[in-house]
Amino acid sequence: MTLQPPKKRTLVEQIVSQLERLIEEGIWPVGERIPAEPELVKELGVSRNTVREAIHALIHAGMLRTRQGDGTYVCSASSLTPVLARRLERSKLSETLEVRAALEQEGARLAALRRTPDDITQIKAAYEDCRKAEEEGNIACYIRSDYIFHKEIIAAAHNSILSDLYDSISEAVEQVLTYGSGSLDLIRKHSVLNGRLVAAIIAQDGAESMGVVRTYIDATHEMLLEDREGGNELHHE
Repeated sequence: MTLQPPKKRTLVEQIVSQLERLIEEGIWPVGERIPAEPELVKELGVSRNTVREAIHALIHAGMLRTRQGDGTYVCSASSLTPVLARRLERSKLSETLEVRAALEQEGARLAALRRTPDDITQIKAAYEDCRKAEEEGNIACYIRSDYIFHKEIIAAAHNSILSDLYDSISEAVEQVLTYGSGSLDLIRKHSVLNGRLVAAIIAQDGAESMGVVRTYIDATHEMLLEDREGGNELHHE
């Protein structure tokens, strides 16, 4: 993909749209420094002020970040991510869990209906990573592997908006997993349920897939309620 001189709308809006697309499509990946202003000005054929305004707009949207003396870097692949992250910081973990439940249940149902052979391969591989971490008693590794496992299921739903939403709450989801997978007993229960979920998706059983996710979420929710009753706050740090 190459940048094109703008033809419609305001110049700044067009430049923002083009740069945003480069980021969303991974051509400018998260963590990478974007081209310097002079290079963008030359390629786009617009003024330095226009490029600067577009970059400032994306910085404000949370997609770019300037490092003093080092340039401007991509910090988010979607303008939705920082917005949701700020909102989730003000929410209870139990509320985040409810949002996660809604996304994962529908994701599991759609995955069961739409999964491809390649999807099944990816889901199985992620599940095996979870099992390995469980067998080793490595809680931190399990938490990360479990998140990737569910992310693969969301991807198998083949709904780009659903995937974007799930990606946008990824940090909050991992935080909930950190709270909700703190014991080996709970991890073992989750692992059994994950196995059932894989089988349900392979069998294209949407109802069973949703039911397994609901059971999985309820188990974590029960633990969170126990923590609250024990005096621990269920708010994000």
